[in-house]
Amino acid sequence: MDRVAVLASGGLDSSVLLAGLARTAEVYPIYIQWGFPWEATERKSLEQFLSALESPNARPPVLISVPIKPIYGDHWSLNGAEVPGKDEPDSAVFLPGRNILLIGLAAVWCSTHGVSRIAIGSLGGNPFPDATPEFFERFADTLSTGLSHKVIVEAPFRGLHKSDIIRQFRELPLHLTITCMAPAAGQHCGRCNKCAERRNAFLSSEVPDHTIYSAS
Repeated sequence: MDRVAVLASGGLDSSVLLAGLARTAEVYPIYIQWGFPWEATERKSLEQFLSALESPNARPPVLISVPIKPIYGDHWSLNGAEVPGKDEPDSAVFLPGRNILLIGLAAVWCSTHGVSRIAIGSLGGNPFPDATPEFFERFADTLSTGLSHKVIVEAPFRGLHKSDIIRQFRELPLHLTITCMAPAAGQHCGRCNKCAERRNAFLSSEVPDHTIYSAS
């Protein structure tokens, strides 16, 4: 059976991705821990989703810790202040170099565990420079050279939007996933950019949203 490392955050996109890939491949969810305040909620959501999935092909999460504070400094993603709200544009939530670090660290893990495929849940419409098909292909080539190990970066959902994957995978326990930058008591805040994106996607998909939001 083929093996694939999936960059998993406990969010809807990456959770659906690993569930889909686990149908035909041995999946290794990789969670990169940076020191963001929402990570405990994400890890719990990821574990709950995997438990509910009950797939024999989905392995326990691999946790890699790399503190980002020395790089980001006093950034909203670390201090929790001025978290981009539901009316702010996607550009406000850009985390510089996030995919560079995620994919790079996953590639090193893959090179030491005999895995070549890395899957990321990047969606269509993602405007960031480290989420384009060209970037994924070129970065994979660079990593393959530097690690002397074949690395393939896949983004199967790059041509889809969140509403598309909700509709396509509506049978999964989507309510167990977390898409929030300021969760409280394990619930979505309902105020941030990511919560708004999730709500709008469920509305567009016409699939019932069983997510609990702290704010309406």
